[in-house]
Order: sequence, then structure tokens, then C-alpha cells
Amino acid sequence: MRILLAYSGGLDTSYLTAYLTRELKHTVTTCIIDCGGSTEEEHEQIRARALEYGAVEHVRLDGRAEMFQRVIRWLVSANVKRGQVYPLSVGAERGLQAEMLAKYAIEHGFGAMAHGCTAAGNDQIRFDAALRVCAPKLKVMAPIRDEAPAREDQIAWLKQHNLPLPTAGGSYSINAGLWGLTIGGGALLDSKQGLGEQDWIWTLGGGLDKQPESITIGFEAGVPVSLNKKPMAPIALIETLNVLAGGHGIGRGYHLGDTILGIKGRIAFEAPAAEVLLQAHRELEKLVLTEDQRFWKDHLGEVYGRKLHQGLFHDPLLRDFEGFFAASQSSVTGEVTVNLSPGNAMVTGLESPFSMMAASDAQYGEVVAADSDPGALRCVAQVMAEPARLFAEANPS
Repeated sequence: MRILLAYSGGLDTSYLTAYLTRELKHTVTTCIIDCGGSTEEEHEQIRARALEYGAVEHVRLDGRAEMFQRVIRWLVSANVKRGQVYPLSVGAERGLQAEMLAKYAIEHGFGAMAHGCTAAGNDQIRFDAALRVCAPKLKVMAPIRDEAPAREDQIAWLKQHNLPLPTAGGSYSINAGLWGLTIGGGALLDSKQGLGEQDWIWTLGGGLDKQPESITIGFEAGVPVSLNKKPMAPIALIETLNVLAGGHGIGRGYHLGDTILGIKGRIAFEAPAAEVLLQAHRELEKLVLTEDQRFWKDHLGEVYGRKLHQGLFHDPLLRDFEGFFAASQSSVTGEVTVNLSPGNAMVTGLESPFSMMAASDAQYGEVVAADSDPGALRCVAQVMAEPARLFAEANPS
């Protein structure tokens, strides 16, 4: 059978390529949806390794533009961080990747599509949910989930067949994308310890050898469009920030959260660009939006991130949310200055033609608005306090 295999170059998909071709005698084409996070050299290594494992062809589809337009721009607009920590670095890619893989498999007449998701992770749900919507008639195979070979057994099988191990020898599961990199397994299988310094990738060294520096990020309608006054396309800007801020050790962290399976899971992540952009964007919104706009958008952003994390990328409710997010961003335009220091990004200044701060002649704690009425202000305070006053009156201590 001709099989299109969703390929990442990690242990599971490397083993699966060799297993499907050598043991089950299928004809395998490996396919990677490039959502960023890897260099050209790394992509060439992935291609060469796939062919070495037995693939008859390796296909690379560029999904970065769609990833930004259909996913990342909304993660920025909604300031999404799972558990207020993790910016959904790679899990948010899966629905789009499954959609693009299914489209390619159908257009090129493959008998089936396969993925290397395990039974113990979120990605199996994300892939299968997306494929159920995008390609309900496409045969989907998941041998790693269904046969459940242990990582140790996969490593032993590859060694037995004189095949090389993927990067890091399979000790960690590493996934990289435009919006960040995740590290799972190994020391993170319990909650007691973190990674050694040598295990970090994009933020290796923690930025201790770097001098602090300030950068300026420009936004137009909520979309990042410039870096240090230089216009840049969002994808190039994100890729540049991943290197620049990553060099300062910014964006690394740990996330312990609730999986789709109902159990707890823990990962480490490195998301330098996401950390800088989300901080800059959130502060710019504070300057140009009302409190209620931000309050309700934050609530919808929490739901949006939860649905996306659960693999419901194609749920029409998310399109409704995106319509609200788009409307909310019309005035989120301006420039934000961010100071980068070892492990830390801090917004130090911002300006916008839609600044609500500049629109007022009042200065907080110093000068009241020219048309303010002290009597009216006293009345506002009395009205706001009235429910609590009545409660206290009715419930004397």
C-alpha cells in the first residue's frame, strides 16, 4: 500500500518509516509540514534520514504562511497562554498540519495516511479530530498508538537493523515550530525536576554572555510588522526574534497542565518570540483598548486556547471568536520598546496614534481632567459603595 506518513524526524516517525517499509512491506512517502522552527540544514538532514530509513520519497510542504494567518495571529490577538504560562508553541499546529497532509494524500492518490502519535499524548486526538472533519473517508493508520512499542524497544529495533538514532538518541521528544519548541519525556515524566542546562536548545546558556539590549516592535491592527523601525513580514520577524531573544535566554519555561486524556502532563518549552510579542502586544492593548474590551477578550482567549489545545481547530466556534478578535484589533497599532536581558523581557515604553492615555488631559495621581467635577466623583464613589454599605447595614457584626 502507498502510505503518506506525517514525518517529524523524531524517534517515533523514524522507527515507523523503517518498520512500515521493512516489516510490513508498504511503500512509504514521508511528509513534513514545515511550520517553522528548523533550519535548511536540519530539513536536509531530516530528508536524508527519511530516505535512509526506507522512504521512497520525502515531501516538504511550507505551512508557515498559513500557520501565521490562521493560527498565530489569533494567539497574539487573544494573548493566549495555556495555564497563563505556555503559549501553545506546537500543539496549535496539529490541526492545520493534519488538514494539509490529508489534502496532499487525497490529491496524490495515497491508499492511507499514517501518523506517529502515541496513545499517551494529546497529538493523537488533535490529528484524528482534524482528519475526521477534513477527510472522513481517508484511511488513517496510527501504529505507534495501536501497537504501543516502548521507546526503548524502538531504539533497540533501530540499532538491531543498523539504523541511526534521531537527534538526542530518543531520550527526549523534541518538537519545534514557528511559535516555539517543546521538550517532553525523560526527566519531565514526573514533577520533581527540570532539565539540565545542556538540554536546552534555543536558549542554551541562558543569555549570561549577552549584554542587555532594547528593541522596538511595531504593530498594525494587532499584527507585528516591524523590528527596530525596519518593516518585516510577520514570519521573518518571528524567526528573527526566536534567535535574538533566544540568545538572551528569554522564553524558556515549564508547563504542567491537563491533557485532553484527562491526566496531567509536563513539558519544557522555549518560545522566545512568543514571549516577547505577547508581552509587547498585551501592553499595547492596555494603552488603546477599554478595560471591558480587554476583560471579555481575555475570557474568550482562554476558551479559544483551550479549544485549540484540545484539537478543535476546525470548530466553527473558533471562527466566531476570530471575528471578535479581528474587530478588537483595529486600534492595536503602535510601537513598543522591550528591554532584553538574561532570561527576561520587559516592556519599557510604548506609543500609539490611538493612545487613550494621550487622549486625556488628566495625569494619574497628579492632575484631574479639566472638566472633572469633585462632587460628581464623590457621588460615583457613593454609588459604587452602596451595595456593600447596605449589606453591612443589614448584617451588623
